[in-house]
Amino acid sequence: MGWSFPYIDSYYIILVVPTIILSLLGQLWVKGTFNKYSKVKIQSSMLGVDVAKKVLDQGGVSNVNIERTGGFLTDHFDPRKMVLRLSDPVYGASSVSAAGVAAHEAGHAVQKKTRYFPLVLRSTLVPAANIGSTIGPYLAMFGLILGNPYFLKAGIVLFSLSVLFYLVTLPVEFNASRRAIRLLRESGILESSEIKKVRRVLTAAAFTYVAAALTQLASLLRLILIAKSRDKR
Repeated sequence: MGWSFPYIDSYYIILVVPTIILSLLGQLWVKGTFNKYSKVKIQSSMLGVDVAKKVLDQGGVSNVNIERTGGFLTDHFDPRKMVLRLSDPVYGASSVSAAGVAAHEAGHAVQKKTRYFPLVLRSTLVPAANIGSTIGPYLAMFGLILGNPYFLKAGIVLFSLSVLFYLVTLPVEFNASRRAIRLLRESGILESSEIKKVRRVLTAAAFTYVAAALTQLASLLRLILIAKSRDKR
């Protein structure tokens, strides 16, 4: 097996395509799970923004602003500006899904306060990962087209920085979900039965990060195998 076309090759079909399919299934899973539990109201009737505030207070975080943002599942915590942004279906909703997502993002803010090492490392990797993800694949492609092994290997090294970012993201996301579950339980925001439902929402969301990391790993492995097959010629 080896490289036969600049965009599609046997390695791509065998290694990358299955992970892309897995990512698509993950997106369907998380959307379906979120939509399902967005229809389940929590007994406390707290809105997502209120859940986030409560979790932040429970985690000892007081310097984070909460903003409303558009889109669907665009919720995120910006550690540079110390802003927690919640999407419309989360910010003003009192559902299981809204509570889970709001608590998860607040969990990232708690990570920032406690200087959780994987989060610090991920933030440090952002510039290099951006360069690696944008330049690395194209540099490797030029190396393949031009038959230049130096471009190919340089592209692989740069792209590996992006892969590292995705791998470091996994413990960051898993830990944020664990913190969210713990803080929701300790604060008494949710009942035990609601906690179980929140865990389902967060598990589905976590799978999308796993699938994305696998896609990046498969893409990197593909480039490495192509480079090795070229060296043997």
